[in-house]
Amino acid sequence: MTSDPTNPPPSPPPARTRAADASPWNWLLVLPIVIPLLTPLYNRKTPIFLGFPAFYWMQLSFVLIGVAATSIVYQMTKRRD
Repeated sequence: MTSDPTNPPPSPPPARTRAADASPWNWLLVLPIVIPLLTPLYNRKTPIFLGFPAFYWMQLSFVLIGVAATSIVYQMTKRRD
C-alpha cells in the first residue's frame, strides 16, 4: 500500500498534560484539610448541640464540609465530552 500525499493519515490527538487538568476549583479542597487544624476552633465543651459537646459535633461537621467540598469540586471539574 502506497501513501497518498494528497490524503495524509490523521494525526494522533494531542497528549493531555498535567497542567491541563489544573482548575482553580481544586483550591476548595484545601478547606477540609486546614479547618480541622485550627484546634482552638473546637477544643472546648461549649456550645452543646443536641447533647454533644462542641468537640464532637464540630468533628462531624468537618466530615460534612469535606464531603460538600469534594462534591462541588467534582461537579465543577468533570469533563463533559
